[in-house]
Amino acid sequence: MSYTIDLGAGPAEEDCAQLGRSPDFDTLNALEIEAYRCALIARHGAPPAGCRFRTIANHHDFGCYRTLGLRITDEDDAAVSAYAEAVEDGLATWIEAGFRAPVSYAGPVPVVDHIDTAAIVIGALMTTRPACDGTFPVADFAVLHANLAAAFPAEAATARARLAASA
Repeated sequence: MSYTIDLGAGPAEEDCAQLGRSPDFDTLNALEIEAYRCALIARHGAPPAGCRFRTIANHHDFGCYRTLGLRITDEDDAAVSAYAEAVEDGLATWIEAGFRAPVSYAGPVPVVDHIDTAAIVIGALMTTRPACDGTFPVADFAVLHANLAAAFPAEAATARARLAASA
């Protein structure tokens, strides 16, 4: 039997695009869903075989909004069960994954920091990078950085190249 756990549209304590209120809602919602997927990977690693992230369409009177889901196809696998349990409560804030919010809602109109997730992941890799001596200023950064580098090797290579160029 397979099923999907709805993980929400983003970290629970963060602002997100609002259907019927946010200009260009579909673009903002899609960006936040993809950034949230990447943030959960930063915190918990990539999903093991037997589960995967997917976008869930939620139809409403005012249109369709999307949330992030975890599709479970092998609930008997211990690694899948452990991963599902770890991600089920989601994140409270973007910073828990070393991420900046992909969209700022502080002003009268939303401001997008980066329109693609590659740039968002590179930013998180730069934020969580080790110091020159290989140590991490915050212990959690070692886990976040390793998970991101493993799941997003091209973005990790770009972050390393940027660091080398700035040295």
